[in-house]
Formats: sequence, C-alpha cells, structure tokens
Amino acid sequence: MTTINTSNDQDNDELFEHHAFTVDKGQTPLRIDKYLMNRIENATRNKIQAAAKDGSIYVNDVQVKQNYKVKPFDNIRVLFEHPPYEYLLTPEDIPLDIVYEDDELLVINKPAGMVVHPGHGNYSGTLINALVFHFENLPNNSSERPGLVHRIDKDTSGLLVVAKTEQAMTHLSKQFFNKTSEREYVALVWGNVEADEGTIEGHIGRHPKNRLQNTVFEGDDADKGKPAVTHYKVIERLGYVTLVSCKLETGRTHQIRVHMKHIGHTLFNDERYGGERILKGTTFSKYKQFVENCFKILPRQALHAKTLGFKHPKTGAQLSFDSPIPDDMQQCIEKWRHYATHMQ
Repeated sequence: MTTINTSNDQDNDELFEHHAFTVDKGQTPLRIDKYLMNRIENATRNKIQAAAKDGSIYVNDVQVKQNYKVKPFDNIRVLFEHPPYEYLLTPEDIPLDIVYEDDELLVINKPAGMVVHPGHGNYSGTLINALVFHFENLPNNSSERPGLVHRIDKDTSGLLVVAKTEQAMTHLSKQFFNKTSEREYVALVWGNVEADEGTIEGHIGRHPKNRLQNTVFEGDDADKGKPAVTHYKVIERLGYVTLVSCKLETGRTHQIRVHMKHIGHTLFNDERYGGERILKGTTFSKYKQFVENCFKILPRQALHAKTLGFKHPKTGAQLSFDSPIPDDMQQCIEKWRHYATHMQ
C-alpha cells in the first residue's frame, strides 16, 4: 500500500493509493472514466466520475477530470484519504464449513458466492472477515492476508487450506510454489471435448483490452504472461457440454477458466469469459429455454475445487481431502445428462 504525503503550510494529510495503472503503448485516446471502468472491478461510471470530481484521480501526478483522455504510457493513480478497505479487516461472525482442523492448519469448504479476501467492492462477508473472527493471530502471507495459502474465485466452490502458524504458512506456501500440492477441479464446459485427456500449456497474463480478464500469450508475446499448465481429463460427455476434471500444475488467476476457453471450451455460465451465452447447440427455442433454465439453476461458472492434497507442515504426513459437487452444479449436470440421453 502506497501513501502520499500532501502536507503543506495548511494541512498534514496523507493520501492512500487504491489503484495504479500504466497505459499501454497502443492505447487510442479514451476518456479516463471509460478506461477505468474496464480495469476496476465492480466500479460504476458514476463512482469514477465522483472520484474525479473530488480530485482523487491523478495522471502523471496531476489531478484530472473525468473527460481527460488517456494517452500511451500515462501513469494513472486513484488516491483517497482513507486506506484501501482490504487493509481494514473487520471480524465477522460468518459460519465456516471446516472439513479438517488441527493446531497448524484448517481446510475449509468454501461456498460459491463467498469472496476469499476483501477487495474493491467486496469489503465484508469475505472468508478473511470470517477467519479473523474465528481465529486469533493468524500469520500473514506475502500480501498481508491472514492465513491464506492460496485462493479460489468468488463464484468457484470448494476446498482451501488455511495456515494457523508461521511455520505452516511457510511450509504450505512452499508446496504450492514447488507444485507438490495436489489440486483437482471439476468443470462443466461448452462443447464436446474430443480428446479423452490432454495438457494445456500457455502463459497467462492480463488481457490487454479488458483488465478484468486474463488471457493466454503465445510465441513472441509469451513473456507478457506467466507459465501455466493444466492437465484435463474427460469425465462425461453430455451432448453440447462436457464434464471434465482439471488438475493444476500451476496456480494462476482464473487458470482453468482461461485455459479451457483457449482450447475452445469456455466454462458453462462463466459470465466474465463469455460462457453465459449459448455457445453450442441447436437454434430451437425449446433448447434455448432449456439452457436458460440451467443458467438459473447454476447462476455462476460451473467450477468446483473438489480435491486437495498436501504434506502436513509438522508431521510430514500426506493429507488428502475431497468435497462433493455442490447441489447447484449437480442439478445442472443432471439436467444435461437427461437432455443428452434424449438427444440420441
């Protein structure tokens, strides 16, 4: 977290940096309120315009209004008088589904819809708000987030390990970094995945035009992303969708969502990556109604962190955990299974 001292003869205030961006070299002129809307999650144009009106948006250390047009290499910063809310961790009495716990760690089954850590637009109701209520003196990770060894997306359900001691944090983080932990996800994806199994390798980094997405960079552009490897295996083919198992060798943000889209199989109902549209199937209105009913049953991306394995940081014993597919996803799979049977 960056602070700026703006003291002069009249005041002694500090401004806290909430967001910072450097404009890409290929950027065409674009109003700064539109530019920031594509880069700040959950930000509305009204909020951005209000921030500009209040003098909170700086370009190259100069305050600008909402109609300023960004240019290549502009340095944009959004500064407020209060620190980012993610640093203000308020304990909240939120129940946790604890699968396993001892003195060193705990394993939690996170429901879909729960954000793992506070961030822009999500300052309460997160897993960390719950953790700091239920547990004292959790060790911070390198991002100053108590207990977190790894994370899963808000609308992904499933297993997470949380460190309760410094030793556990160091040991578990090393296992994830060295790719010795075991993580298997179950996903429902659009289309018929033809190969029974395969490996997707592709560097993952921020999408150059939509900063809320990640994308795969290849060839000469590979250095714009970080190496990522996903191993997948078909569990069941269900007509216009496929149920797959994905094992992570690396843990990049949105890795499965990005990699599966990259090979032409976007996750079912993954709104951020275009999976909330009908990507495969017929033009019949009955089919459209069927898919929309599936979206209502499963109002999120069809992704569940099903299994998690690692060595205990103190005893060295191999621990493995399994989480059943939650009801919303299971009901959606059953509907597709029934549909696929009647397609034949």
